Amino acid sequence: MKKAFVVAGFVALSITSPAVFAQSQSRADLVTEIANKRAEIQKLETDFLAPAEEDRAAYSEFLQQPDTGLIRLLPREAYESEVYKKNEKSLTVRGGGAYYSFVRLTHEFGYGSDIEFESGYLSMADHGMLTKLGDVSLEEITLEHPGARFIAAYNPPGEESKARLEYRRFGDGATIDTELYQRRVPIEVNQTLLLRSISYDRSDVLVAFRVVRKDSDGSVIIAWKLLKNYPKPALTRDIIEK
Repeated sequence: MKKAFVVAGFVALSITSPAVFAQSQSRADLVTEIANKRAEIQKLETDFLAPAEEDRAAYSEFLQQPDTGLIRLLPREAYESEVYKKNEKSLTVRGGGAYYSFVRLTHEFGYGSDIEFESGYLSMADHGMLTKLGDVSLEEITLEHPGARFIAAYNPPGEESKARLEYRRFGDGATIDTELYQRRVPIEVNQTLLLRSISYDRSDVLVAFRVVRKDSDGSVIIAWKLLKNYPKPALTRDIIEK
């Protein structure tokens, strides 16, 4: 009986060993296949995040101008926050397509994301402020526009404590020269806004953008143009003397 068990074990080992050996030998091929699959997924996600062809056609002349773009933002609760809770993540892009950087030109969250879309609101992803200009075309918005005077000239604080105070200030909303500046505004189609996005040690930009359409899946199409790229802001830590 013992001899039969040994023979059976030897036969089983003879059968499985080549498979294990072959698998270990093909790990390089598996890595290549993973990279190819990831490239395929990224291509699908790029297509999924892209505005529709009719959107690009409607803004074809606008997009020929320098420092302009057309993007789609996905609702964070649909593709990032809730799916994490349910362990059902469908997109690999970090942030679920709800964020965008006008400097890095990417939806990938982090490292200078400027804007976030969640629960029907657009909000700052970092420091800064938003103000609504109403139903005006992007072509009309320049640094000389009356609604851009304060937000364009704003000098971000260089100390950590002051930056936190400013963060709270515009979070609650602040009216300056009759203009309301906030960190979070509700989505409204055919409304133009100004965004001053400040990411310390990374970027500082002034962007005009317009929500041109809301799609059936809850995503929004946004046309934007960069008005000014400021020098990279530096944040110094407060020194507390005891």
